Amino acid sequence: MGTAAERREELKAVWQQARSCTKCPQLASTRQTVVFGSGDADADLMFVGEAPGANEDRQGLPFVGQAGRLLDTLLEEVGLKRTDTFICNVLKCKPPGNRDPLPQEIDACQDYLFRQLELIEPRVVCTLGNFATKLLRGDPTTGITRLHGREEIRRIGPRRVRLYPIYHPAAALYTPKMLDTLREDFRRIPQLLALDPPEQPEPEPELVVPEPEIVAEVEPEPVAAQLGLF
Repeated sequence: MGTAAERREELKAVWQQARSCTKCPQLASTRQTVVFGSGDADADLMFVGEAPGANEDRQGLPFVGQAGRLLDTLLEEVGLKRTDTFICNVLKCKPPGNRDPLPQEIDACQDYLFRQLELIEPRVVCTLGNFATKLLRGDPTTGITRLHGREEIRRIGPRRVRLYPIYHPAAALYTPKMLDTLREDFRRIPQLLALDPPEQPEPEPELVVPEPEIVAEVEPEPVAAQLGLF
């Protein structure tokens, strides 16, 4: 995909496209801002959440409320900072009333996420909660309770990444005992980052369309000559 600088410029172009997106009329009419994502555009570690909340919608940045502060704390406990990562969501716009994302909204927005993955080229992608995990695994049935803390290599678009599902930090805000599970899963992140990056698939060959064969036009025979054949 080119150098880090080239990929960063392409990411900016995708951001500009997302800022004026109206694929989901209800979200476009109720949002204050598009929350594209923030962090290091060349990060080895990427977090993918569900959708912006009220604070994110106001500030235009992901994970700036209580869940974001807990995420910062969990990162610091394993020797990382938010600026070492790139953080984004499945949806780039806040759903009204903080309702769950609708299937058609996820379908409409997923191309922005896939382009972020392609351009940032992270080694490890942490999906936070059910929505991001189900989307990036391509499995709408298996939930985060069964999958958290278990990494796997997955091909997402043209790239392979080490996918690492963990609970959304908000889960620990509602269920304090979940904090120990989150801490345990976060402790594995530095180990995963130290592994060799997944082997990338060979680029698919460009489809070559052959030039059409040019056939010289043949002058039609005179009608009289054609009649003479019968």
